[in-house]
Amino acid sequence: MSKPRVVLLIPTLDRSGAEKQFTLLATGLPRDEFDVRAIALTRGGPYADELQAAGIPVTVIGKRAKFDPFSFWRLRAELVRQAPDILHTWLFSANAYGRLCAHAIPRAKVVVSERCVDSWKANWQLWLDRRLIARTDRLVGNSASVVEFYRELGVPSEKLVCVPNGIECEPIEIECEPPTPLTLALSRPPKRRCPSQGEGTKPSRREQLLAELNLPPDSFVVGFIGRLAKQKRVEDLIWTVEILRQIRPQLQLVVIGDGPERERLERFARDIHCDRHVTFLGHREDAARFLPAFDVFGLASSFEGMSNSVMEAMSAGLPIVASDIPPNRELVVQSETGFLFKLADTVGIMQFVRRLIDEPGLAEQLGQAGQERIQREFNIPRMVEGYASIYRELLAR
Repeated sequence: MSKPRVVLLIPTLDRSGAEKQFTLLATGLPRDEFDVRAIALTRGGPYADELQAAGIPVTVIGKRAKFDPFSFWRLRAELVRQAPDILHTWLFSANAYGRLCAHAIPRAKVVVSERCVDSWKANWQLWLDRRLIARTDRLVGNSASVVEFYRELGVPSEKLVCVPNGIECEPIEIECEPPTPLTLALSRPPKRRCPSQGEGTKPSRREQLLAELNLPPDSFVVGFIGRLAKQKRVEDLIWTVEILRQIRPQLQLVVIGDGPERERLERFARDIHCDRHVTFLGHREDAARFLPAFDVFGLASSFEGMSNSVMEAMSAGLPIVASDIPPNRELVVQSETGFLFKLADTVGIMQFVRRLIDEPGLAEQLGQAGQERIQREFNIPRMVEGYASIYRELLAR
């Protein structure tokens, strides 16, 4: 008996949050149970190589414009050719094109992934989402707040499921002497090298990264990784650094990512004379490599789905200082794994960052709790099994 075929459809295979989850799912699904294929609606990207290396066929449709009838017909023909039992679409354009084509593959069950509280959507996009509810067998949100957003849009509760993102968790690197049982009981193992014990001591990974970033070795670094868009409110982090550096001059902000706001943010940092304390690295394929240089991860977003950057920072043992919006609340436990501040409250950010600077050991304590939470509740096998269970249920009908 042939295995049920699962076709995963996404706009691109660029190196970004949704695309990473897409790839982790595709490569993690049990291959003895499912025949997995991938389609990129617009273009391929770095994750195409990972998928193909794992033996997953990848097709690129080549959509060229927002409304491209030629790509619609190419996608429709490809879906008819592949004849999926499950069509699982990701992100708005793939969700729309996939469901519009679904009538050509009537036996397929359609699963839609929504990754964000999509308050950015225009009225015509929300209208189209409503019209396509009838062609949706399951709508999966990666957080409870995303599920609630689409419930309010009109998606019936029986079609809604929450499957949180999964993150690869690595043990924290220990660069000091092995801790005593008492140390282990009080805090997580240190991630930074102990003070130099004589000439010739090899620089720690953190020291090497700070040198690479041209930052002083005694810097306290707030890190941000993400797309530089208005919703991320990176200027709130810059304001925080400008205010707090007056009394805590070791404070630095490192911003990794690119986007439409980058030029404005760089100009803003210069205009308020804070540019010596803010480093813009642009887009980096190796962004996670800089996590050991951070002391805290900051996210001031006005809306999110479930932030992969926050989850990766937590898995690396970093405390989080983030805006108090529902998706962040699902990850960050106040005063346990980090701190949540009111949206646009730069004074609140400053107070929490200052506390982390002034209270030795607090960052280690929060980071350890955050890492344990990610390992326990947001691991990859749990995410993969969540989707596999949805497929099994739909195929059994």
